[in-house]
Amino acid sequence: MATKVLDRLTVAASPPAPGGVLPLTFFDVPWLFTGPVERVFFYPYPHTAEQFTARLLPPLVSSLSTALHWFYPLLGRVRPCPDGGGGYEFFSAGGDAGEGVELTVAESSDDFDELSGGAPRDVARLYALVPQLPRTEDGTFALAAAQVTVFAGRGIAVGVSIHHVACDDSSYMHFVKTWAGQCRVAAGEESAEGALPPPPFLDRGVVADPEGLAARTLDEMRQLAANAPPPPPPRTGPPPKLVIASFALTRDRIDKLKQRVVTEGGGRVHCSAFTVACAFAWACLARVDGGCADAERRAHLLFSVECRRRLAPPIPQEYLGNCLRPCFVEVGLGELLGGDGVVAAAAAIGASIRALDDGVLAGAGGWFHKILSLVPERPMSVGGSPRYGVYETDLGLGLPKKVELVSIDKTPGTVSLAEGRDAQAGIEIGVVLPEAEMARFSSCFSDGLEQL
Repeated sequence: MATKVLDRLTVAASPPAPGGVLPLTFFDVPWLFTGPVERVFFYPYPHTAEQFTARLLPPLVSSLSTALHWFYPLLGRVRPCPDGGGGYEFFSAGGDAGEGVELTVAESSDDFDELSGGAPRDVARLYALVPQLPRTEDGTFALAAAQVTVFAGRGIAVGVSIHHVACDDSSYMHFVKTWAGQCRVAAGEESAEGALPPPPFLDRGVVADPEGLAARTLDEMRQLAANAPPPPPPRTGPPPKLVIASFALTRDRIDKLKQRVVTEGGGRVHCSAFTVACAFAWACLARVDGGCADAERRAHLLFSVECRRRLAPPIPQEYLGNCLRPCFVEVGLGELLGGDGVVAAAAAIGASIRALDDGVLAGAGGWFHKILSLVPERPMSVGGSPRYGVYETDLGLGLPKKVELVSIDKTPGTVSLAEGRDAQAGIEIGVVLPEAEMARFSSCFSDGLEQL
């Protein structure tokens, strides 16, 4: 095996966390039966495995323990509410109850430089660097786990898995950056004042639910599970190998895309870097699918919008939990495959963003059903955002060489977005596809850039 587990540690909060019970909000409930958000952060580390174990691992463990004191809900589990009413809640015993986040320590003989590059790689190789969330048989499940893997003489990979029901990407990165800041403080590189972000905001009462959306959505999910269709027939052959790759939209390319969209769209398009990056990736994926440009077919895009500052009143940016709403976009497949496909896609995305001005929670009662109705249409969906600063995560080793959102492979058609590593990198787009389709996507991406 390329990856060998050296140890499994249970990292408790220090000082001990208070524990307690927190409700699931209507923003959390739709993620209840999904899975974790899984990222891997790669760092150069030209030292031996023995040096890693003696010098780097202890501060990584102690700083994780300190970070968990503030983010103590991640120590707990999701469980059915004991009142028998059918709801769910976050529960953390706190104190000296033995709760902790499982930290796996591993060593890999795989090729660090290849894994931390952007070229297509077997996604299964990256999953060897991602921790699995511990499972139990009592109806509860853990919320977070971490793994640190050393590649002797080359680097380390830090994998972090946090169940989506616990929090969204904003909170995920808030926790990881707190851990990273504590690492730098432990190494004496920075003061706590300079290294640490503000503590998380834990009061779930700020998310109002006057229409009972949490309970209604949970009921709908149960009804769906009870009336689930029969499983699909078994495969007749081996599944295709999935590969993951990254594609860069540099700042100058983004500017050219914006200029094209504004010019050809008549100046009416909400034109941001996010808009044109999504539009460009969507047009490329549509060509990969090789779909017939049937005038009756519609192409669909699904992305999430952060609501913390859009709610009335707004809630703190440091709120720990989910605070996302879905945005639904569709265009004619023929338009998307045409020469102006990026412009048509950007116009539709921009219109969806502008519609948020009518109320960020407008139509919330129908979000869940609309998402389910789109699954057969194989929409493109978007994970991550350039806003979260994943490449700012310094564990005392400098900035990461590469950050990969591995969990996009769970949902076909999902791409990841992150800011580029350096000032001119713009936006990094991550894609998981079968090998042959990845080759077509890469060709479409390159051809599209040459036409700018």
